[in-house]
Amino acid sequence: MKTDDQRGISVILLYTALLFALIGWAGHMKSEYHYRAEITSTAFIIAAVLAGLAILLFLFSLGKKRS
Repeated sequence: MKTDDQRGISVILLYTALLFALIGWAGHMKSEYHYRAEITSTAFIIAAVLAGLAILLFLFSLGKKRS
């Protein structure tokens, strides 16, 4: 996979993580909804995993370009 492709995928993963973080935050703010705790924790976990994958993929693309 080319480094430009890896960087593009890492940006997409990062913005998807931001979207899930916003979904988790919105679920946390909605106090009358019964399943807000499950939505909040699940969204934050998915956001953390996607952000971690994005950072790893971006760092891997940087290391690949140098060699």
